[in-house]
Amino acid sequence: MSLPENYSHIGKASDLKNTQDRRLYRLLEMFPGILTWSTFAFAILFSWLQPLWVAFFMIAFVTYLLLRTLYFAFHLWTGYQHMRVNEKKDWTGELEKIGDWNHLYHLVVIPTYKEALEVLRPTLQAIKSSTYPKDKMIVVLGIEEREGSAAQEKADVLSKEFQGAFFKFLVTRHLDNIVGEIAGKGSNESFAARVAQREVIDALKIPYQDVIISSLDADTVVYPQYFSCLSWYYLTTPNALQTSFQPIPLYLNNIWQAPPISRVFAFSSTFWHTMNQQRPEKLVTFSSHAMSFQALVDVGFRAPNTVNDDSHIFWQCFFYYKGDYKVQSLYYPVSMDANSAKSLWITLRNIYMQHRRWAYGVGEIAYVFFGFSKDTAIPIKRKLSLGFELLESHWTWATAPFLVFALGWLPLVLGGDAFSETLLSYNLPRFVSNMLTFSMLALIGTGVLSLYLLPSHKPSFGKLKAVWFVAQWFLLPISMMFLMAVPALEAQTRWMLGKYLGFWVTPKFRR
Repeated sequence: MSLPENYSHIGKASDLKNTQDRRLYRLLEMFPGILTWSTFAFAILFSWLQPLWVAFFMIAFVTYLLLRTLYFAFHLWTGYQHMRVNEKKDWTGELEKIGDWNHLYHLVVIPTYKEALEVLRPTLQAIKSSTYPKDKMIVVLGIEEREGSAAQEKADVLSKEFQGAFFKFLVTRHLDNIVGEIAGKGSNESFAARVAQREVIDALKIPYQDVIISSLDADTVVYPQYFSCLSWYYLTTPNALQTSFQPIPLYLNNIWQAPPISRVFAFSSTFWHTMNQQRPEKLVTFSSHAMSFQALVDVGFRAPNTVNDDSHIFWQCFFYYKGDYKVQSLYYPVSMDANSAKSLWITLRNIYMQHRRWAYGVGEIAYVFFGFSKDTAIPIKRKLSLGFELLESHWTWATAPFLVFALGWLPLVLGGDAFSETLLSYNLPRFVSNMLTFSMLALIGTGVLSLYLLPSHKPSFGKLKAVWFVAQWFLLPISMMFLMAVPALEAQTRWMLGKYLGFWVTPKFRR
């Protein structure tokens, strides 16, 4: 069996022409939601009919979560140390040791929609201030027609400021209401990359394998040696043409302005991606990242009809190259915005909406599992490893907080007198509580680590403020259910019911 033609640009079941394929894909879209809701239903049912089973499951589940937390904490600390080493390294000097590196061009695409000049200017200034030769940099600012005249006005201002700073500086205007596209980052970026290909790369006959394309969110501020570090990895990684390169996103641009709950989620995301750098065999591209322009052209550019295009482009390449595609950890940071708004209520809403968009990536399960079923050339071991990681992470995301909250007491309420009189019913809540308390100790270590990541240019920062930066982590267990699990549950339910979402742009706000 083989994949349908143009499979890389399949966004949902209705995009498939074959009826059987469409039905299978639709079933796979529904599967995560069915699995999650079945988990809740069976938790209630078995708490009533077989409370003893549920009690043993809960003991095993919280033990698993504790071990998982310790496993992640180990990789987080190791990844953090590696990042600090790479951050201090002289990457230009490392390139000089290689010798032949001046042929490499960097194509930097920055799609934007309604971001203010105060957000866009630092992004471009950071690229200009980087150590990589500017005569080898092609920068594209992708504005949206649907933003109106304000987008062009901002582009004109930035063009005057940065036109002579790079080898080429382009402004592209992505048209609205193109058939087969959804309004979002992926469609904008695909349009911008095609313009750069036609007007610069092909016009100057630059070999595709000599171009590294970096996808940067509008608020991404690169560190000084990012492009030099990226170039070194590109030149030293085996089979670099079939590799994506992932930096560590640090949500620090506006960290001093963000409310405590936003800081907690910002650092949580940073720590998750830092930890994942230690597991490159399971790593999938996220947000700002880079890849060879050759691979991007091979797969027909980013799919313009997907919400989670940053992860989808990895899977596009994965299936195009029959599983022979990977992500290389850079262990090097880029800085982005924490979620912040004019009021706490709007900030909480934006956090929810952003997490729902991220969780909407559960739709990749249908894309990946359908591809696995069709492509027999991919090794079964790799299918099992990546498939389990993808399914388990989304299932845990939506269910773990609810299960931890409910299954410690649900068997006691529904299990009847026979279970209530057992020794296990007495010890179950205490065991769960003790295990979770032990897990909370990891939050203290996480809070301390967050202090080391804070920018050096900080406002007055006394001891009391330092204590609060650690103490704010105790907000995480309270908010995990409502601002992480609930949006994940909504995303899975929407896929299950066929209530598809469009791309929601996270508003950027800086005081």
